[in-house]
Amino acid sequence: MSFDLILRNGTLVTGERIEQADIGILGGKIARIGFLGGADAAEVLDISGLHVMPGVIDTQVHFREPGLTHKEDIETGTRGAVLGGVTTIFDEPNTSPTTTSAAALRDKLALAEGRAWCDYAFWVGASTENLSDLAELDSLEGSPGIGEVFMGSSTGPLLVSSDADLRQVLRNGRRRVSIHAEDEARNVERRALYDRRELEPDPTLGYPLSGTAADHPHVRDSDSARIATERILKLSEETNRPIHILHLSSAEEVLRIDAARLRGVDVTVEITPQHLWFAAPECYEKLGSLAQMNPPIRSGYHCAALRDAFRKGFFAVVGSDHAPHTREEKSKPYPASPSGLTGVQTLLPVML
Repeated sequence: MSFDLILRNGTLVTGERIEQADIGILGGKIARIGFLGGADAAEVLDISGLHVMPGVIDTQVHFREPGLTHKEDIETGTRGAVLGGVTTIFDEPNTSPTTTSAAALRDKLALAEGRAWCDYAFWVGASTENLSDLAELDSLEGSPGIGEVFMGSSTGPLLVSSDADLRQVLRNGRRRVSIHAEDEARNVERRALYDRRELEPDPTLGYPLSGTAADHPHVRDSDSARIATERILKLSEETNRPIHILHLSSAEEVLRIDAARLRGVDVTVEITPQHLWFAAPECYEKLGSLAQMNPPIRSGYHCAALRDAFRKGFFAVVGSDHAPHTREEKSKPYPASPSGLTGVQTLLPVML
């Protein structure tokens, strides 16, 4: 065969093995893998000593288009993705306006046309306003389904906090639903106590309140995550709807999910690099609000438990939860500083 490009002598990484191989590319696609010593090509690159692997899929990014493009847009976000080895992204619905209708999804797909540097799909968000439409929205072309379902507060109407509404989400549609599991009632209660300076610290953290971003895991504590995960597991079991729990952050959630799986609950789980690499209070002492996200980065106790679960194959997905803000926004004193940190460009290098 004759190729447009041959990548010669690379170390090829596949889902089955790592091997030395040549790669022949024709018409922008991989046409052959193997020993291609006798083949012709318009261009040949000797990549001895380099690894070649498939681009990865980041199933949770928060690019800021439409409405918040002073932070980032689809073009710049996907450019960063490709630079980091991510060749497909699933973008979340908490833009302005939110992606909670077929029309909003069409508008977002139109914005990406001709501007995205990688493949893309856009989650459709659930809200109390579109519950009756979710079965139809779940199957729309250009979307992986319904997510991120925010059990804890987020942008505009993207809050589905009651069991009754969550049950409706799970009963409308068939594809796996992705869930942000934090308990809104507990978050609201603890934030009010914090504002009144009456909050009791989260005992798993082992350090006092300080008036800085290090307080974030005290306010949105590990019990908030545990309670929400227990609730959504119970509802998934009741409705027989598969769920995907995003950015797991606590040791107790691992235990609850293990128990649910033994009961037959169909639940997959995502981990972020930041929850594997960072721990409180050190990350806040070094990075301040740059380490502030939802759910929060917690203590070394939780980090160690998540790493142990990772080694045992507990997680189906590593996602970045890429959520940029401007430096000026992030520099506001806590709790005015927004939650979210970047990661689509560093996801693959950090995990390697």
